[in-house]
Amino acid sequence: MSSIGNFDLYAMVILPLIIFLARIVDVTLGTIRIIMVSRGKRNIAPLLGFCEVFIWIVAISQIMQNVRSIPAFFAYAGGFAAGTYAGLFLEDKLALGTVIVRVILQKGGDDLITLLRAAGFGVTSVNGEGANGPVKLIYTIVKRKDLRQATDLIRQDHPNVFFSVEDIRSTEAGVFPNNQTAFQDIFALRKSK
Repeated sequence: MSSIGNFDLYAMVILPLIIFLARIVDVTLGTIRIIMVSRGKRNIAPLLGFCEVFIWIVAISQIMQNVRSIPAFFAYAGGFAAGTYAGLFLEDKLALGTVIVRVILQKGGDDLITLLRAAGFGVTSVNGEGANGPVKLIYTIVKRKDLRQATDLIRQDHPNVFFSVEDIRSTEAGVFPNNQTAFQDIFALRKSK
């Protein structure tokens, strides 16, 4: 490659840039792969793993061939950090998976149940006993992409209510406003652009 005086353009700029971009892609794929496996979406994980490792091997082989390129080392580490961020950002935008929302109310709850059901969410309620007396526990299982809608409805009806949200690995049947698979979600996202 070309060099200007003692400055090697390939080793100092082009190679680090290629490695940085390759690491962003392979770590993003790895992050999504891990999230897919943890959410029970195992069909796509092997393909993501293949692509991830292929890109990683190419990046590592370039570093090993240019072992004296300090900028390549920094690009490798920087690409890893940026890829982790990009993977988490992408996963958040895809909003794959299902969560359970648990609401604990000291008073009322029937209006919230009606509101959630009117929006298409399945709701289960149980009367219980809390630290300060009787409570109503309201459970709804929600696709992550619909979580904002559900929590907005909860806050609208009870602005200061206690509720928790927890990831669910898998579900069988149930009532969901828009019952699509993870692959349908991804393709729907692509079509909307």
